[in-house]
Amino acid sequence: MSETERCHATCVAIDGRAVLLEGPPGAGKSDLALRLIDRGAMLVSDDQTLLVGDGAIVLARAPATIRGRIELRGVGIVTMAAVDDVPVALIVRLDGTPLRMPERHWRRLAGIAVREIALDAFHAATPLKIEWALRQPEATPE
Repeated sequence: MSETERCHATCVAIDGRAVLLEGPPGAGKSDLALRLIDRGAMLVSDDQTLLVGDGAIVLARAPATIRGRIELRGVGIVTMAAVDDVPVALIVRLDGTPLRMPERHWRRLAGIAVREIALDAFHAATPLKIEWALRQPEATPE
């Protein structure tokens, strides 16, 4: 393992690929994660995610103290099944208005370049857009 870092992000796994949901408190990270989980995703970590560089990939896992737990505003902290060491395929920034036709953007995590997009956490189509971004990474022009 090369490099490890902790990031303020919620993370879910979709078809064996991790999606990091980043944004300030109240941006909708856990809410969006719950909607993705309802569509078949698995929880990796809520609010804090450990990233470990492993060769050419970055693996996501939960800190031991919060593994299998997610905070749901208005409900509290609930437990659910979770997975560890999932390769990170996408970063979703939840901090503003998404561009109509964004340019391709990459960011380095634990020394590895990972694709990044910006979406509105509370838009009804956001879970679908994330699934499509994973299916068609070439959709954003270079």
